[in-house]
Amino acid sequence: MHDSELVPPPPESLPRPTEAWAPLPPPPEPDWLLARARRRRRPTRLWVHLVLLLLTILTTSAWGLAHYLSFVGGFAGRVPPVNVTAVLGAFWYSGTVLAILGCHEMGHYLACRFYGIDATLPFFLPAPIVITGTFGAVIRIRDMFPDRRSLFDVGIAGPIAGFVIAVPALFLGLWLSHVEAVPAGFTGYSLGEPLLFKAAAWAVWGNVADGFSINLHPVGFAAWLGLIVTSLNLIPIGQLDGGHISYAVLGRRKSLWVTATGITAGVLVAAYYRSVTLGVFVVLTIAMLVIGGLRHPATLDDGVALGQSRMALAILAIVMLILCFTPVPIEELLPH
Repeated sequence: MHDSELVPPPPESLPRPTEAWAPLPPPPEPDWLLARARRRRRPTRLWVHLVLLLLTILTTSAWGLAHYLSFVGGFAGRVPPVNVTAVLGAFWYSGTVLAILGCHEMGHYLACRFYGIDATLPFFLPAPIVITGTFGAVIRIRDMFPDRRSLFDVGIAGPIAGFVIAVPALFLGLWLSHVEAVPAGFTGYSLGEPLLFKAAAWAVWGNVADGFSINLHPVGFAAWLGLIVTSLNLIPIGQLDGGHISYAVLGRRKSLWVTATGITAGVLVAAYYRSVTLGVFVVLTIAMLVIGGLRHPATLDDGVALGQSRMALAILAIVMLILCFTPVPIEELLPH
């Protein structure tokens, strides 16, 4: 061995730390994310949304005028004059119901925007011949959901947003209402009372004596409608909000069984209570399943777990469904 072999190499020949430990390149984006980034967004026809919104304001305000005049006239059937006060009173109903429906759909829309999912603005649906003045509102989601977490968040965001507006509106509407004697031979409509409505009515008015009833203010009627819409949307069927939540929590196979069970239960409950309103809803839901398919569309990655916080929100959704549901939402009272 020669002494020259023990001489260390010059420092400049050693690898530099910045070269030896250079940071690794970032992992590649998933194929679906790259495709979504490259895809051109579909144009938004803002005028369609505005026209439908204006038409829905007209139809809900027209029925709001009828509800306000009915409220002022009371159970005795007095016919109040149509004046400026009455016209302005129409917006008690239309403003409240549009706020509840709008917040519900904007909850879905903003959740979609958070996840980069292509979705339209809300389409409001006018209904001039129905006492609600509207069939509600919808958004159209034009992307597949990335995973079950995004599906869950988009599905539950709408009911929670609408519920947050409906509950204080319910207490306000009941506070503005009156308790009146119901005359013999009274004709009109009787509203089914969800558990939350009954609790709020008791908190505001206590026990109402026999022969008396709450003459519901238009704000209260709009809030009641918000509760009904929330409950129907939370039923775990197909691509309703509850169906989204069911698929995210239970997966593809179990959620299919839940959908079948929900349809069967809906038919039986509607038949048992002879509920026309619930029966129409069940028929429309079955038509939706026939057109869109019984199975809920899969997400791009069904393997992502929800986590404990979302499971807690799923329990909250069940509680909201129970509190807001009534088997006979509305029925006509005939004179005895």
